[in-house]
Amino acid sequence: MTPDPIPRPDLIGIASPADKGDLALSLYLCAVRENGDARRNEMQLQGGVMRYPPLTVDLHYLLTPHSTADLQTRALDEHRLLGRAAQVLYDHSIVRSPYLEGTLAENEEELRITSVGLEPDQITRYWSFGDLPYKLSLVYRVGPVLLESNRVKPTSRVVERRIKLQEKEGG
Repeated sequence: MTPDPIPRPDLIGIASPADKGDLALSLYLCAVRENGDARRNEMQLQGGVMRYPPLTVDLHYLLTPHSTADLQTRALDEHRLLGRAAQVLYDHSIVRSPYLEGTLAENEEELRITSVGLEPDQITRYWSFGDLPYKLSLVYRVGPVLLESNRVKPTSRVVERRIKLQEKEGG
């Protein structure tokens, strides 16, 4: 049985493929797009003010494997790394608390991780790191992520109401 391709979690990190350091797998935030399908339109009451709805975005990450193996086995090693990463993300495609932090955990949100199927010419557009040659990579979408609005509308509690009734003519 072959061992897991990445022996330690600290060899996976958020970094540009151009500045990967000693990482075996880099995750690079390459695009942020508004998610209209998960958009929320209702205002939320919070402590006497109405808060405008959050901005809903999807985060697109470029996953790139980096092997330190010799030239003859480097490509195979990177294929194994990327394959194992794809398998783990597929098996754990919904992320919930306790793996979320901050407002994501407090609001009991969940993030969905999905592979973005791109044609080879599309993925090379994501790969714009100067003179660095293209490396095999995958793109994953993570979302929806809710970015809370700072915009609020003051409200006051209804303390009095007036109802005026009138008879209809002809009735």
